[in-house]
Amino acid sequence: MGARSAVVVTHSRVRASGHLVDEVEEQLRRDGFSVSIVDNIAAPEFGSPSQKVADDTEIVIVLGGDGTILRAAELVKGTQVPILGVNLGHVGFLAEFESFQIGEAIRRVADHDYSIDERMVAHVDLWIPGADRPLSDWALNDMTLERYDRGKMIEVSVRVDDVEMSSFGCDGMIVATPTGSTAYAFSVGGPIVWPDAQSLQMVPIAAHALFARSLIIGPKSQFTLDILGDSQSAGWICNDGRRQRPVPKRSRIVVRQSHDILRLARLSGVPFTRRLVSKFDLPVVGWREQHRPSAATNGQDQGEPPESNKEH
Repeated sequence: MGARSAVVVTHSRVRASGHLVDEVEEQLRRDGFSVSIVDNIAAPEFGSPSQKVADDTEIVIVLGGDGTILRAAELVKGTQVPILGVNLGHVGFLAEFESFQIGEAIRRVADHDYSIDERMVAHVDLWIPGADRPLSDWALNDMTLERYDRGKMIEVSVRVDDVEMSSFGCDGMIVATPTGSTAYAFSVGGPIVWPDAQSLQMVPIAAHALFARSLIIGPKSQFTLDILGDSQSAGWICNDGRRQRPVPKRSRIVVRQSHDILRLARLSGVPFTRRLVSKFDLPVVGWREQHRPSAATNGQDQGEPPESNKEH
């Protein structure tokens, strides 16, 4: 039986700052893997194919934060190779383990002791005026259309399933997958969508309009964004904070669910809700509950005043 193959994706700063990458590589080799290290993935141009892992790759292990995982996603998009994230960043929503758990993570990878979490991907078509075919790209997290001129608004028309819903000026628009709902879309007030939902959400950025709410569509629907010809600014499109380019006026962007999926390796059965509470450090006890008298603490019914407040 030949050697199993793993790819370790990290950031050049992580590789230069210590021995963690070397230790991971050594442990993987002890467990029978051949190992390739990738520490600097240049972003491809929007609509251009990206470098892919070899066909015999069993797993991609990411040492870094969510940004590094998004870079690794370019290596496996369109393949069946899963990604296992070990968080060395800040929030690390896509990561499965923290850095101090790396030994256990590799042991379980070697034992095939993990499950697969399938994440939907968005397909993005950009139609430039005069073009006879679109520039096609994709997003695991989100597609962002922003104003090219930072001092002016971009005027957009919004359609769902080719039905015009609204048009307004704004700083930009975000179309996010459920995976991306905890990223940029969340920062501008979008809802959190559970990752197993088959949906896309659109969130305007600083829209100058009375109706500019977030919209959520199902797997058979699509968003269409047109940059109006009289827009004050052209646009700038960016997928997953990586693949980007300028977008002229009168361009059209169509976003729908992709036929591809991305596979994340999961080593625990922790539900998304618990991950959400932990990563965002949510105050599960509200301020009203914090200030509510406790009968157990006082040894009294809640309706009875504490001893110190009784009249003698």
